[in-house]
Amino acid sequence: MRDPEALREQHKRRLSWMPWLYFALKVRHRDWAQAWQAEVQAQLLAQETVHLGEGCFIAPEAAIFGEPGRPVVLGDRCAIAAQAFLHGPITLGSDVSVNAGARLDGGRKGLVIGDGTRIASGAALYAFDHGLKSDRDIKDQPVRSRGIRIGRDVWIGANAGVTDGVTIGDHAVVAMGAVVVRDVPEWSIVAGVPAAVVGDRRDK
Repeated sequence: MRDPEALREQHKRRLSWMPWLYFALKVRHRDWAQAWQAEVQAQLLAQETVHLGEGCFIAPEAAIFGEPGRPVVLGDRCAIAAQAFLHGPITLGSDVSVNAGARLDGGRKGLVIGDGTRIASGAALYAFDHGLKSDRDIKDQPVRSRGIRIGRDVWIGANAGVTDGVTIGDHAVVAMGAVVVRDVPEWSIVAGVPAAVVGDRRDK
């Protein structure tokens, strides 16, 4: 006979890696899952400068770091999966998902993501960069930060990269493995390294 407690622990692991399942839980699972999330989120709020909207899911295996002046702010119903890394300043709108292994760092100027945007597994968004001048080693280069802005209803594909200073317009799609080094217009589909426009969502 299966051990109910072991099954529940495995269910927690499943939710951590696939948090979209949390929002579709059956009634019989909802009470324990919400109580578990309340504990996870209370511990995070006690340790970091983080603000959480209503109904969020935070995997206990996620690494979320906010500091005074560099908070992490999540809107309602955001989902942060296992092994995601978030370092403020970061502001997520409502219904944003950050999937397993994604890395988001707001640098000094911040990372802002609009409502309903999806950040797929392994994506890397870094709102800072190092200088490259030849008069000193990389480790001694100054660090700059211009910030990253991502609109609403955007899909950042698996293992894609978004570099400092970029703005991605509403409804855009960044293909798997693309590296975005310049602004992306609304509704555009971009792919490649460096990313270039290859289509328009409105044509699909």
